[in-house]
Amino acid sequence: MLLSLRIALQALATHKLRTALAMLGVFLGALALTGVRHVSLAMMRQAEIEVEKLGPNLFAVMAGQVRFTRDGGARTAGGAATFQFEDSLALMRSLPGVMKGVPVVLRTMPIRAGNTKVACQMVATWPDYPQVRSFQPDRGRFFTWEEEREKAKVVVLGLKIAQRLFGDPEKALGQTVTVYRAGLTVVGVMEEKGSDISGTDQDEQVFVPVSTYMRRMANQTWVTGVFMQMADGTDFARIKREAQSFMRQRHNITGGKRDDFSVLTAEDTMQLKQQALDLVAVLGLISSSLSFAVGGLGILSIMILLVRARRLEIGVRRAMGARRRDIIRQFLLESGVMSMAGGAAGVAAAMGLLTVVYALGNFPYVYDAWLIAQALAGSALLGFVAGAYPAWQAANVEVLHVLRDRQ
Repeated sequence: MLLSLRIALQALATHKLRTALAMLGVFLGALALTGVRHVSLAMMRQAEIEVEKLGPNLFAVMAGQVRFTRDGGARTAGGAATFQFEDSLALMRSLPGVMKGVPVVLRTMPIRAGNTKVACQMVATWPDYPQVRSFQPDRGRFFTWEEEREKAKVVVLGLKIAQRLFGDPEKALGQTVTVYRAGLTVVGVMEEKGSDISGTDQDEQVFVPVSTYMRRMANQTWVTGVFMQMADGTDFARIKREAQSFMRQRHNITGGKRDDFSVLTAEDTMQLKQQALDLVAVLGLISSSLSFAVGGLGILSIMILLVRARRLEIGVRRAMGARRRDIIRQFLLESGVMSMAGGAAGVAAAMGLLTVVYALGNFPYVYDAWLIAQALAGSALLGFVAGAYPAWQAANVEVLHVLRDRQ
């Protein structure tokens, strides 16, 4: 076996250009398979992290029809003024398994400090929002229940908003900002959170008591929706059905009329992201399969040429006592080593490119040993399959014909 391997390596080294060309297809196949699959895994892990950012066991009922795009973004159409503040309270009281809940009003509007004005998403809510959404103040504090009852003019800034308005977030505490024509005192700055799975940059938000907004700023009775933290083990499919039935009854929606609200869980957006990532994985599998097929054909054609070019060598070896299986083993080893080397080079290149992609794209560093092993094993198997016919040809070379032709 070692002798056959040494002969195979010497033969490959003798025909360097042919060997490199045969390895190229396998190299590209292993690169595509390993790279695309790892990127898909990293993106899925990032999506899971984003789901965790939404808050533990988050369940939401929102005004209007929320539709998620393929990239995970969200769009809302219609129904905003139909979701009353009392609807949110009734949902929190009626649904089983609700640990905490907060009504929310979401509005995009400018916020100003001195001569600096920037756009932000205002979130009017209750003091339990940090617990429900796993989003805590990093400096100062969140507003209190007493401030909610008193409709206090206080605000908590997202990190990016604080930086844009004041440069140093520490300087924001105690300052006065103007939101919706109301002067509000900054009592806290939130921790850095980034974008959630719906694409909302949570560092671009500002938070005020919902009573302050609804009574002092806008004088309205409707809200955008309600976020609820559910108990562990909650059957979200059942809760979604109950919430939908409850809201349809409260809003007198009968028959086939369209709902004027949406019932959402984090898994809803995860499923759409999974579909998009599955599509990426399938396309990667197709491209890598084509590359592997081209690589296999390349190895097959190169090995056939090598058999024809080395008929004298094969004849001499057979005349010196080599058996057919020795010849088959030698050529299978040549094709297997060639393909394995191409696959290993492709995997190594993919690992290097992945590290760069992870760093530039701020993805979690995901390396799957089982996937790498599959790529290497597939490369080796491809080589043995592609080399089977040339090996059979080499083993059936007629010794007497070869030696007579060389005389």
